[in-house]
Amino acid sequence: MSAYFEVLTNERETQRSNRKWPDDLKAEIVAETLRPGATVNAVAARHGLAANQVSAWRRMARDGRLVLPAPEDAMEFVSLMVATPEAPADTGPIAGGSVEIAVGAVTVRLEPGASAERIASVVRALA
Repeated sequence: MSAYFEVLTNERETQRSNRKWPDDLKAEIVAETLRPGATVNAVAARHGLAANQVSAWRRMARDGRLVLPAPEDAMEFVSLMVATPEAPADTGPIAGGSVEIAVGAVTVRLEPGASAERIASVVRALA
């Protein structure tokens, strides 16, 4: 006759412990999920986390409670509206006043009568 018995232990290793994740590490993990081709499940698995935990951190970032690091390859697109000049196109001054170029929270105002060459150089510098 065979005997069957089960052993239950109360060791610390078998119990799940809650870990405290620093905000900067949370932000890096969330930033990983925002890269092209990344999925929340894959990033969570790579860090040994549950996907719903990473999703909660993403929600915190969306609500402004978690500040994400600036991307290394930060690129912003800006709209540039170009109107045909009334005078023939040359590198002379543009009539009509000052020119404003807005990029994110920055606005560059050029002097009235700025030449097309100067405007183009500012646009290239902002790119």
